[in-house]
Amino acid sequence: MQPLSDERHKALLPVGGATILGRIVDSLRAAGVADIVVVTGYRADELRTFLAEHYPGLPVRFVHNARYAETNNIVSLSLALDAMPLDRDVLLIECDLLFDPQLIRRLVAAPAGNVALVDHYRAGMDGTVVAVDSGVITHVFPPHLQGPDFSYTDKFKTLNIYRFDAGFCRTTLQPLLSCYANLIDGNCYYELVLGMLVNMQRQRIAAEIVDGRLWAEVDDPNDLAVARFRFEPERRADVLDRTLGGHWNFDLLDFAFMRNGYFPTDAMLAAMRQALPDTLRSYGSTQAVLNEKLGYVLHVDPARLQVLHGASQAYPLLRDEFAGRHLLVPAPTFGEYQRMFPDAETYADAPGLDLDAIERAADRVDLVVFVNPNSPTGTTVSTAWLHGFAARHPRLPVLVDESFVDFSGEEPLLRRLEREPLANVLVLTSLSKSLGVPGLRLGFLYACNPAVVQALGARLPIWNLSGPAEFFLELLLKYRTDLEASIARTIADRARFAADLRRLPIVREVVEGGGNFLLVRLNGSDAGLGARLRAALLAQFAIDVKDVSARLPHLGPCLRIAVRLPQENARLTAALEALAASGDLA
Repeated sequence: MQPLSDERHKALLPVGGATILGRIVDSLRAAGVADIVVVTGYRADELRTFLAEHYPGLPVRFVHNARYAETNNIVSLSLALDAMPLDRDVLLIECDLLFDPQLIRRLVAAPAGNVALVDHYRAGMDGTVVAVDSGVITHVFPPHLQGPDFSYTDKFKTLNIYRFDAGFCRTTLQPLLSCYANLIDGNCYYELVLGMLVNMQRQRIAAEIVDGRLWAEVDDPNDLAVARFRFEPERRADVLDRTLGGHWNFDLLDFAFMRNGYFPTDAMLAAMRQALPDTLRSYGSTQAVLNEKLGYVLHVDPARLQVLHGASQAYPLLRDEFAGRHLLVPAPTFGEYQRMFPDAETYADAPGLDLDAIERAADRVDLVVFVNPNSPTGTTVSTAWLHGFAARHPRLPVLVDESFVDFSGEEPLLRRLEREPLANVLVLTSLSKSLGVPGLRLGFLYACNPAVVQALGARLPIWNLSGPAEFFLELLLKYRTDLEASIARTIADRARFAADLRRLPIVREVVEGGGNFLLVRLNGSDAGLGARLRAALLAQFAIDVKDVSARLPHLGPCLRIAVRLPQENARLTAALEALAASGDLA
């Protein structure tokens, strides 16, 4: 926990206006548990002082593990049980946990016997996991038994909250812990002893599955950030706006970022898992080889490609290339264009473009940018018109960002350019949206002009993709049919999702454009409605949407909502309906 624990015990770190230890004690008291033993080690006096000041009169007993620096929790638990009469059942709670107080009530009310709270395993968890069958733990797997081929798909994570039968503690657990801690290995986890008993079928421990109930374990500063996201719901928007990603850490249904929900396939993910050790240990190939591999996938000349570590890699290159020139870009659009070209002239996407006005402006600018389809409006221009525009203005550089084109029904411009090349066109594409892998950072630049391609390539690093990203490019050749099917399913889902949203009283209009997202106008004139609705969705349902009201002020409050899988779209629709009916948005 350093540096956070340099001046404060981690159990005293604040989360949501209370300390971790304070939350645990409050939960115990609310469940009627008043006989509390606290095992101390690091900064012991600090814990004693906190409990004395905040819980005066509470009968707390302290057991100190003087060897905390060189032993593990098996010694701490052994010392605690040695100091207790063990005439009643024992609740064991590790002091780096935050949880819904109802979980303690469930554990206290559980039938007599040994019970462990467990949850379905998900990304970001670590520590001991278990297998469960018919409500009973059948195997315990401490970290050292989780090898490279270990599968977590059917496993459960222990919350490190247990109820132990008094007889079991007296006759089995306490003697075994004492023997193992003192004679064999004092630097291991107590779960090792529990695992031996379970794996040898010498003891029955029931599994109380919490089914996603609110809880978090704080082992390091990253865990603390995750815990605050879960337990400080009013701050969730601030957290997400700061991180702009890393969502595997959060229990979040994300409609703000767009990706293909049907791709990659399960078979592709299995192949990625199998290849991960080798690809992590290997450098990626040279840029020329990467361009060849992507050229095979796109059916285009690799000499016209430069593979990118995400389309965002292109923006600094484009900024430097066109610095000081008179640019024309859409407004609103993806924020990087305004950030890279803050002085650019803009043309309005209302939604919808005045193509004649863009045509008239072509003779007085040095670059025209088209984002097709555009975000957040979904406005889509025909590929034929774009190609014709560039052909009519051969001396004008034209940049076309077609990251969403696969969902539009339009032929990608680079396919047209393969047949009818134009030297003044540069195509930029993010592959995250259509391939569903934003974490791999895949994109490309395409141009028919060899000098442009070479100039861009000269500014790229020698190793520009990770091994896993390059391996994914190789996989794509085998799964192109699946990709096409996933795009078609997403387009069909978009239409159904739009129809469901249009039926909500809170929705004024749904603009169904060419991307895998929808522009949703809300009923009401209050410009802050979009922000309040987003905050309420996050706080009450852990669902995120994109508030774009400030970017389209003439339309009133607006959201941009990604198209996800049908069951997820239904969850958002139901949440919007519930919020509108509750009156919480006033």
